[in-house]
Amino acid sequence: MSVLSFIVVYTRECKCKQKMEHVIIYHLEYDKCESSVPHIFLVLQYIKAFYNKTWLDRYGEPVGTETVTLLWSITVSIFAIGGLLGALSVSLIVKILGRKGTLLLNNIFALIASLLLTLGEKAKSFEMLIIGRLIIGVDSGIALSALPMYLGEISPKHIRGSIGQFNSILICLGVFTGQVLGLPELLGQVSRWNYLFSFLAFPAILQLCVLPFLPESPRYLLMERRDEAGAERAFQKFLGKKDVSQELEEVHAEARAQENLRTASVLQLLKNPAVRWQLITIVVTMACYQLCGLNAIWYYTNGILQEAGFATNIIPYITLSTGFIETLAAIISGLMIERIGRKPLLIFGFSAMAVFFSLLTVFLNFQNSMSWMPYLSYVCILAVIASFCSGPGGIPFILTGELFEQSYRPAAFMIAGIVNWLSNFAVGLLFPFLQETLQSFAFLVFVVICIMGTIYLYVVLPETKNKTFLDISQSFAKINKIPAPSPSHEIELALSINCDMNEKINSLDSIVIDFHFLFSQLLPFLFST
Repeated sequence: MSVLSFIVVYTRECKCKQKMEHVIIYHLEYDKCESSVPHIFLVLQYIKAFYNKTWLDRYGEPVGTETVTLLWSITVSIFAIGGLLGALSVSLIVKILGRKGTLLLNNIFALIASLLLTLGEKAKSFEMLIIGRLIIGVDSGIALSALPMYLGEISPKHIRGSIGQFNSILICLGVFTGQVLGLPELLGQVSRWNYLFSFLAFPAILQLCVLPFLPESPRYLLMERRDEAGAERAFQKFLGKKDVSQELEEVHAEARAQENLRTASVLQLLKNPAVRWQLITIVVTMACYQLCGLNAIWYYTNGILQEAGFATNIIPYITLSTGFIETLAAIISGLMIERIGRKPLLIFGFSAMAVFFSLLTVFLNFQNSMSWMPYLSYVCILAVIASFCSGPGGIPFILTGELFEQSYRPAAFMIAGIVNWLSNFAVGLLFPFLQETLQSFAFLVFVVICIMGTIYLYVVLPETKNKTFLDISQSFAKINKIPAPSPSHEIELALSINCDMNEKINSLDSIVIDFHFLFSQLLPFLFST
């Protein structure tokens, strides 16, 4: 099996959890308005009715306004809390169980959450939904840290970005799948809404059947388990060739370097001036990823389509275009990232979002003046979604693995996860108040955030495309105000061995895999699945 087909199986972990978040629960914080997708809005109303009925059956009186508000708030916020717990624990889990073992364990969380969420209505227990929401949050927090870490370890530098984007592509595909399953003809009905949650179990079951037969990360096997034979077999299976001596030598060099470097803690990472601006860059990028306003865009979609004169019964099918645009933009980004680079795609994505948010604000304020204005508003919504998925939707996770050396990477992923989930919580908590206060002008807040993120990335972020970790460290040396290490000094310090110049160069060479050959293997696999 090729490396890319292996990645497709793994990234379904993110697909299943993101689908659940989008289809069932995420819009609960906007329950006072109509949802972006009418059939999803109906599902949410079914869940709300279930809460009210359960309370009435249990206590013999209707649930009070304050109580139901508290239950909704807990249901919404518990996902981000679970994600934060998952991000905090992932470093310890991957150290003990490895990358493959962590993903296997994560499937157990998905299965438990699926059972709780699916059976909560039958058991007349809204507590089961809340606990299931917490557990699927933990699953998401682990997956969004462990999976990018895994992809970064197995990816050759010249296709590292393209492989990393599979995570974003399949998340978008999961959102689109969830939209389809939520149609009234399928599971978007009062008697079927709870079965939507059961689809969380399908990718988890698939992984539990497949992953035991697939290899662990060869770098983990060699550097942490000291299993050279296992690492060799893993490389052979990943790369589809028998002679992997060059790849093994590269990992041996990394292992020798790690014997002279201690794995840094979060506190050590925060104190080290040599990685200060790398850390600031990850914090800014992750914060912009959540605070750029994409989640808020769903608030207006349904109303805009109604203003355009579309019949209510066809709006669910029109809004499928949002999921399609997400997936298409993510695929194009994955194909172009190694040609254009990370920095241009990020800058384009955030700046384009600022432009279209500005236009959307204008169109929303004139929506009742001209009959054709709602059409322009909906085009702006699609453009915002496409802009996000073209770069900001996936690249921040790739950068977290690229900007830090091996000893700092686990701590960096932990900090990135904390920022990601705290920002996610902040959006869910604050946007309803922003919308109530500013109405359609609330998007101007996201315009400011996108512009500030664009300026920062333009000034600070170096391009990491096709660069080694040493090259990236040297790119930050000036802004960190530390002397730029020479390549020869870095090699001698890291390896601490006597070897000639040719051996040093070979230890820094990237794994050479033909890009077109990998994709020729990937396409048949995708169509077969």
